[in-house]
Amino acid sequence: MAVADAIEAHRDALLAANAEDLARMEPTNPLYDRLQLTSERLAAIADDMRHVAQLPSPLGRETNARVLPNGLRLRRVSVAFGVVGVVYEARPNVTFDVFALCLKSGNACVLKGGRDAQSSNTKAVEIIQNTLREMGIDEHVVALLPATHEATAEMLSAVGYIDVCIPRGGRRLIDFVRDTARVPVIETGAGVVNTYFDEEGDLEMGRKIVLNAKTRRVSVCNALDCLLVHRKRLADLPNLVGPLADKHVAIYADSSAYAALENRYPYLEHATEESFGTEFMDYKMALKTVDSLEEALEHIALYGSGHSEAIVTANSAAAREFQARVDAACVYWNAPTSFTDGAQFGLGAEIGISTQKLGPRGPMGLEELCTYKWLIDGEGQVRK
Repeated sequence: MAVADAIEAHRDALLAANAEDLARMEPTNPLYDRLQLTSERLAAIADDMRHVAQLPSPLGRETNARVLPNGLRLRRVSVAFGVVGVVYEARPNVTFDVFALCLKSGNACVLKGGRDAQSSNTKAVEIIQNTLREMGIDEHVVALLPATHEATAEMLSAVGYIDVCIPRGGRRLIDFVRDTARVPVIETGAGVVNTYFDEEGDLEMGRKIVLNAKTRRVSVCNALDCLLVHRKRLADLPNLVGPLADKHVAIYADSSAYAALENRYPYLEHATEESFGTEFMDYKMALKTVDSLEEALEHIALYGSGHSEAIVTANSAAAREFQARVDAACVYWNAPTSFTDGAQFGLGAEIGISTQKLGPRGPMGLEELCTYKWLIDGEGQVRK
C-alpha cells in the first residue's frame, strides 16, 4: 500500500524517467506503446497494487490432507518459490507488477529489464526500495540487474540462487530464455491470437468484439492477430471489419476475403503465408476465410501460440466444441481476447500469461507464484 502511494507521490519523477526512455525510441516502434507511462497508467498500476495488497495471502494454504492407515497425518501446504527471476522487455509496468506479486507471495525478485526501459525501471526500483527501507523491510527483496546481455546470461545460469525464471516479452526473448536457461523456466507468452466469426455469429456483437480485441491496445499479447470468417458470412465482412478503418488497421486478406472487401475497405492488402501465425503488435491484422468450424480449429492448431482464442457464435454446441478442442490457455465465447489479463481475472496483477501446460497456465497471479510441500506428522511409526 505504501509503494502504491509512493507511485502517485513520485508520478512526475517516473514520467520524467520514462520520457528519457521514450526519447530513445521511434514512436512508430510497436514497443513504444508498451514502454509509455502516463498519469492514467500510473494510477492504474497503483490501483492494481492496492488490489494485490488486499487479496488473501496464498501462503500456508492446505490443499490436501489425509491420514494413512498407519496413522501418519499428511498435509500439503503452499509455500513460496523463493527467488523469482523475471526477464522482460520495454514494459516498466512489469517492474511494479512483479514486485507486488512477489512480495505478497513471499518471494524475492530479481528483475532484468530491457535497455529500452532502463531509466523507467531504475526510477521504479529506487522508489520501491526507498519505501521498503521506510517500512523496515530488507530492500534487497527486489533487485534490478544491469540492462546487459551479460546480466541475462548470469541470471539464466544462477543455479542455486534463482529458483524459477519467467521471461516476459516477444517470441525471440522467450525462445532464448527457454533454450539457454540452466534454472527452471515458466514460459510466458507470445500471443498469436485468433478470433473465429462463425456462420451463426451475431454481426453487431462481432463488430464490437473484433474492434476491441484488435485496437484496445495493439502492442499487448492478447491483441487480435487473425480474424477467421465463415465463408457464408463474407457478405457481412465489410460491416464486420468496418470500424477498424477508423483506427487505420491494415488488413491482410486471403483471396476470398479480399474480393469481399475490395473497394469497401481502405487499408486492404493481399495476405501471404507469413501473414498467418504473425504476432503483429501493430495496427495490422490477417484475415482468412474458412468453410467450417473444423477448418477454423485446424488453422488455430497450426498457427496459434496457445495464448488466447475466441469464437463468436449463437450456436452453443459449436461454442462448446470450440472451447473443448482449442488448445490454449484462455478460450472465449462471445467475448474479446483483450480480457486475458491478471487484473481482469481478479488476480490483482499478473506476472505474465503462461502458455505452457506444465505448471501454471494463463494469467499468473499470487497462487501461481507458489509451490507446495508435504508436512507429515507421526508418532514414532517406522516403515516395514
